[in-house]
Amino acid sequence: TIFKREAKNIPPYPGPNRMRDCYCTVNLDQEEVFRTKIIEKSLCPFYGEDFYCEIPRSFRHLSFYIFDRDVFRRDSSIGKVAVKKEDLQKYHGKDTWFQLQPVSADSEVQGKVHLELRLSEVITDSGVIMLECQGLPIVNGQCDPYAAVSLLGPSRSEAKKTKVKRKTNNPQFEEVFYFEVTRPLSYTKRQFDVEEEDVDKLALRVDLWNASNLKFGDEFLGGVRVPLRALGQAGVHDAWYFLQPRENGGKTVKVEELGSLRLNIVYTEDHVFPSEHYTPLRDLLLQSANVGPVSASTAHILGEVCREKQEAAIPLVRLFLHYGKIVPFISAIAHAEVNRTQDPNTIFRGNSLTSKCIDETMKLAGMHYLQVTLKPIIDEICAEHKPCEIDPVKLKESENLETNRENLRHYVDRIFSVITTSGVRCPTVMCDIFFSLRESAATRFEVDQDVRYTAVSSFIFLRFFAPAILSPNLFHLRPHHPDPATSRTLTLISKTIQTLGSLAKSKSVSVFFCFQSRDQTRPRICIRRAQGRNRFGMKNFKKRWFRLTNHEFTYHKTKGEGALCSIPIENILAVERLEEESFKMKNMFQVIQPERALYIQANNCVEARDWIDILTKVSQCNRKRLSTYHPSAYLNGHWLCCKLSADAAPGCTPCTGGLPANIQLDVDGDRETERIYSLFSTYMTKLIKMQEACGSKSVYDGPEQEEYSSFVIDDPQETYKTLKLIVSAVQTLEQQHTKYKRDKFKKTKIGSQYSRDVGKATYKKIKMDNSPKTEVKNLF
Repeated sequence: TIFKREAKNIPPYPGPNRMRDCYCTVNLDQEEVFRTKIIEKSLCPFYGEDFYCEIPRSFRHLSFYIFDRDVFRRDSSIGKVAVKKEDLQKYHGKDTWFQLQPVSADSEVQGKVHLELRLSEVITDSGVIMLECQGLPIVNGQCDPYAAVSLLGPSRSEAKKTKVKRKTNNPQFEEVFYFEVTRPLSYTKRQFDVEEEDVDKLALRVDLWNASNLKFGDEFLGGVRVPLRALGQAGVHDAWYFLQPRENGGKTVKVEELGSLRLNIVYTEDHVFPSEHYTPLRDLLLQSANVGPVSASTAHILGEVCREKQEAAIPLVRLFLHYGKIVPFISAIAHAEVNRTQDPNTIFRGNSLTSKCIDETMKLAGMHYLQVTLKPIIDEICAEHKPCEIDPVKLKESENLETNRENLRHYVDRIFSVITTSGVRCPTVMCDIFFSLRESAATRFEVDQDVRYTAVSSFIFLRFFAPAILSPNLFHLRPHHPDPATSRTLTLISKTIQTLGSLAKSKSVSVFFCFQSRDQTRPRICIRRAQGRNRFGMKNFKKRWFRLTNHEFTYHKTKGEGALCSIPIENILAVERLEEESFKMKNMFQVIQPERALYIQANNCVEARDWIDILTKVSQCNRKRLSTYHPSAYLNGHWLCCKLSADAAPGCTPCTGGLPANIQLDVDGDRETERIYSLFSTYMTKLIKMQEACGSKSVYDGPEQEEYSSFVIDDPQETYKTLKLIVSAVQTLEQQHTKYKRDKFKKTKIGSQYSRDVGKATYKKIKMDNSPKTEVKNLF
């Protein structure tokens, strides 16, 4: 999670209008995954935006770029902040000002290189084996890398090059280069009557370049410098190196002249054990709905000890959704909260565990419903650009107040209508939760007949639809931020909907039926591979506009044109990633049908993940879904993954989809339990203090001590029993983690390739019987 706060002291524009129109991007290395709105006419832009994503691949830097858009809509970079992955924990959860650094082609480096050096004892040749590279950047849409290898030292100028590897950012070179050197003075046997040089003072330089057809020459991708003293007594050195920027490659710029950026970065990387390790803690959590009172349950206690209720709500909701127990859990904690509420006007208005859990459930289970309901009208508002400003102070000279008021009324009526008639599409899990809220509120406040409806409308309007209208890009209703005028229109509509929701007394507003529908339009421009007989070459890939509804998945030549191809949803057998080696292209996935597979390239890794998720969700009820698939393409008469020659051969890898349709969420229950363990471990001191509070309430029948007043403890004895079980389960997992880290440290070999990609999906599943893990170290 990244909270982008603000920037300050951005250098002024060199012209009469010194202000800038700035936006900020979030990048994994050099791949953009998020972009903020544009703040116009400011040198200290305030963004105030949150961005959350699951990281689907390994990365080296989390980078933030500040761009300026001029009057011709051209973007130029002002500066950047690049945080190394290993430094993210240093800034975890802290508001931090970062100085913007200059952006130059020579400093934009990512990837690593695998080298093997040998010093022969028979002949004085230093052999360099250029093996491979991984994760090189894509430059101007392509990557055709080659390596330049040189030996550095006094009177040394030898330089040799590898062959160019076309269309890949993970090149396999497997080339050997020899450099003749004489033995150092430290050798006792002198076999050569030539001037000697000290090998230990020499160094090897490897630079990676992108072979460009442009007149400006080849682009620098990164380099490493390896002192030959790394050979040691054995005369052999085999290691991976992170590529580094070119020395003195960038222009000299005073850092303070570029301004600074304030960020709050929350980064978690989970180390997940096999499922059986989590059984004690998981069982305690899943029994929470059946514990009486619910305040003595494990899940409720987690909400009591966490600093923010949101911390507890996220993993709890995902865990209970995964095991199909979210409705009884939320019903239990909501019923308890309603019984503690004295004023019906304040029901569910605080940031309680109940409110946060319902918010998170709506966000996960209701995203599709939200898009079906609001996306068409939001798209219309963004396309029409009708003025809706009703503040006389902000009214433009060319605008009419009555006309604007009528435009706003028209949009509000349309949106309010689609919301109140959308009950048949509301997900079942949300309907069940709202029914439970209504019944609890009606039982608690029998005199107030309206509270049963306002209890629901406060969630559906204030916490669900209104925020989506205000920031449609955060709910995947729009690909980017609306322009300032449209954003103002959406703000006015959102505020009006919030007001209507808080005043809603109508049964039709708050009662939702338990039917589901998956109508959806998710247009995106992607690159798809032709489905004809010709299986070879990049020429088969065409840029197409994709559209998804609950009935079909179609693609079009351009937006608005008729469909070139329509795939019925019931014909989708699986949706999975496609290995990059198939076509030397990143961010690929495949939509598998009975007769063939459609190969598609998304714009970036996050978008590819979104497409896979939503296509899997809408097709997961299909009866003929596959259990296995081929992760690579069928080319040159065989499958690249398993080498089988039969086009119809069964898949060689288990499919990743197939969760129950009523959940529609890809969740790893062990991972969520691990996160809950981490929270309990972090707040262990509060667990101990809560135990003391239970003892105090049991022994003393007097005023509650102030230090214990923050805990909700309805039954001290039951709560104390649960706390003892929690502490025991957490301490057991803590011992297992300590043992794993100790064993991992012993088995780590510096400089070797890590056996698994660190950071894949932001977590690692640990198998206890795996071979030793090793880690890439920066040896530069």
